[in-house]
Amino acid sequence: MIWYELKRAQVLPISRDKAWDFFSDPRNLSRITPPWLGLAITGDPPSRIYAGLIIPYDVTPLLSIKTRWLTEITHVQEPDLFVDEQRLGPYRFWHHQHRFRVVEGGVEVSDEVHYALPWGPFGRFANALFVRRNLEKIFLYRERVLTEIFNASNADSESLSIAATHEDLGHVA
Repeated sequence: MIWYELKRAQVLPISRDKAWDFFSDPRNLSRITPPWLGLAITGDPPSRIYAGLIIPYDVTPLLSIKTRWLTEITHVQEPDLFVDEQRLGPYRFWHHQHRFRVVEGGVEVSDEVHYALPWGPFGRFANALFVRRNLEKIFLYRERVLTEIFNASNADSESLSIAATHEDLGHVA
């Protein structure tokens, strides 16, 4: 079996706690997943992950073929790390580490994915032809959406802070 690795990281202008609150809510996954993937959580997940949590969802990764994906949250070290692993789905193996590290300017959010495909030589060909490229597109989409969400929310909170400061000084904002 051949293993593949994908690593991504981005800095968001928020606190680690705010990043943790967002990423540890499984319901936010659909917000940061490209619409063309057709992700739909089929259960009713809690608002916070925990080790042992099973999350069922459907995805349409290829040629409009709907596939069931079952993920287990296997490790949680709040607010630094959590790991999800595929229990049922399109990969032969899927292990995804999410890390959160305080850096200058906010929090670095990093993803490290190890995966393997079924189908032997055809799986290697599929990875070279489209699987790797689609994963890259998914993570690029996620980075753009996270930038939009957190830059907008950061700007909104700065506006509120400025307005509150002006009101505190007796000025109308």
